Amino acid sequence: MTDTIILGLSAYFHDSAAAILRNGEIIAAASEERFSREKGDSAFPSHAVAYCLKQAGVTMADLTAVGFYDKPILKFDRILMTYMSVAPRGFTQFRKAGPLWIKEKLWIESDIRKELQGYKGPMFFSEHHESHAASAFFPSPFPEAAILTIDGVGEWATSSQAVGRGSEIEILKEMRWPDSLGLLYSAFTYYTGFKVNSGEYKVMGLAPYGEPKYVKLIYDKLIDLKEDGSFVMNQDYFAYLDGLTMTNEKFDQLIGGPPRVPESNLTQREMDLARSVQEVCEEVMLRMARSLHRETGLPNLCMAGGVALNCVGNGRILREGPFERIWVQPAAGDAGGALGVAQLIWHRQFKGPRQADGKTDQMQGAYLGPSFSEHEVESYLKSVGASYTKLERQELLTTSARLLADEKIIGWFNGRMEFGPRALGARSILGDPRSPRMQAQMNLKIKFREGFRPFAPSVLRERVSDYFELDADSPYMLLVAPVKKERCIPPKEGAQKLWGIEQLNELRSDIPAVTHIDYSARVQTVSRDVSPDYHDLISEFDRMTGCPVLVNTSFNVRGEPIVCTPQDAYTCFMRTNIDALVMGPFIMHKADQTEWTETEDWRWQFQLD
Repeated sequence: MTDTIILGLSAYFHDSAAAILRNGEIIAAASEERFSREKGDSAFPSHAVAYCLKQAGVTMADLTAVGFYDKPILKFDRILMTYMSVAPRGFTQFRKAGPLWIKEKLWIESDIRKELQGYKGPMFFSEHHESHAASAFFPSPFPEAAILTIDGVGEWATSSQAVGRGSEIEILKEMRWPDSLGLLYSAFTYYTGFKVNSGEYKVMGLAPYGEPKYVKLIYDKLIDLKEDGSFVMNQDYFAYLDGLTMTNEKFDQLIGGPPRVPESNLTQREMDLARSVQEVCEEVMLRMARSLHRETGLPNLCMAGGVALNCVGNGRILREGPFERIWVQPAAGDAGGALGVAQLIWHRQFKGPRQADGKTDQMQGAYLGPSFSEHEVESYLKSVGASYTKLERQELLTTSARLLADEKIIGWFNGRMEFGPRALGARSILGDPRSPRMQAQMNLKIKFREGFRPFAPSVLRERVSDYFELDADSPYMLLVAPVKKERCIPPKEGAQKLWGIEQLNELRSDIPAVTHIDYSARVQTVSRDVSPDYHDLISEFDRMTGCPVLVNTSFNVRGEPIVCTPQDAYTCFMRTNIDALVMGPFIMHKADQTEWTETEDWRWQFQLD
């Protein structure tokens, strides 16, 4: 029987990606940014497509079908109707965007066929939120589940509630443009001086430093929230319908000043705004989840869309919501749409079967990107004159764990790269969570980013409930949970008088490097059957220290995509204060390397996120 090979694509807006299935099995998936080294790359994912074809061992001629993750004509319809509804306001924006749409984005099918070197087979387009829903449900472990998708906007929908049973998905209801939880959050992202579509997680990380002083104002002036989680936004205060910014002068007057200038000092106002919009976001998410549960009565929930990366909200849904279990697509943003449309085609067009045992998902730990052989790694290291040592597996684990126990920072490059925005032990920077200095050291000397941003713990799955108020799988770092009370350190006298960033240096638990100022942590559980090398490294660290937890942050600097190749990893290692680099069986110590020189300041390569 001939294999059914399906290629899914996300492109042209932000976070382009490709994914490939063989007879319904996920073979590979990757974002274009990892290859192009341009964060959030929106170009056609030519490098990601080439990788997917290579990983599947097929050529363009072997493809059975190609899918695109949304419907450009419907999206253009929404954009055109929006401009007409606010005319003559917004003409400047339409003058910029209209010709681009007419010239390029309405002809996406012909552009895709050209990029795919004359691919002649069928091409399918799914609606944006249907792609998100498919990416959430089909790879999940659940035979049936409720599905919640929330983001900025697709064609017209800004969120959807659906149900998945077996190999079928049914959309029950949608919220529609211009009322959008994703855009509300992005408006506050813009106003607090961060970059829309990439800085939202900074707002989430900043929120615990503030007070919810603006919550009532948001409900009174900005959104009319209903019991079922639906709401209407007061567009008098927003500019995304007819302008080139998210908020307007009336919003400035409401808050009491202009937006923060990016990269300027943070003030208590930004912290309070972050806390306020985060609390509103969580309340909306909870109400949507409760409404969906009332409608479906199902015990399991699947989630996707950019707002599903709000792991604080996800954690509250798990702890306080009506669902027994939740599963969040690790590539919840637009990149995951490439996977979703491919799976929709498999189940809907080709009537492909689906297997779900209620326990194991189909994402393979999200390790769906490229890997590099021992020979490829060593060839690169020789080519740059790196000083390295090859070790047997157990010696490598023991040596690495000892370095970590001595408060050294390690770049860990192991196996297939992750799909999605989180590093999960394949392209990670690791540290000792017991160190009070680790968070500041990693932020300022390794990542070159804002000091307030928290780091996540990787913990052995079998030990997670010893450290966190969580007894569930969280393999994709998409759930926030409280640190166990018995591990927490009460605030010192006078600590309550500290404001904002001053709170950062207060010890809060016996794993201070991963305990945020509200005594929470964004948890990754590590199972040996999915991540054997990473699990065994943490186990070795536990044997030495009695602590089955590591600090895990993505292997990159601020503004740079997560490393993909040995070259990316070694370059990042040499540009930063990482103490050691492990790639496959090879270990390198910074002190042993020759001096690293570049003709220009490398930080200009990456646009700040």
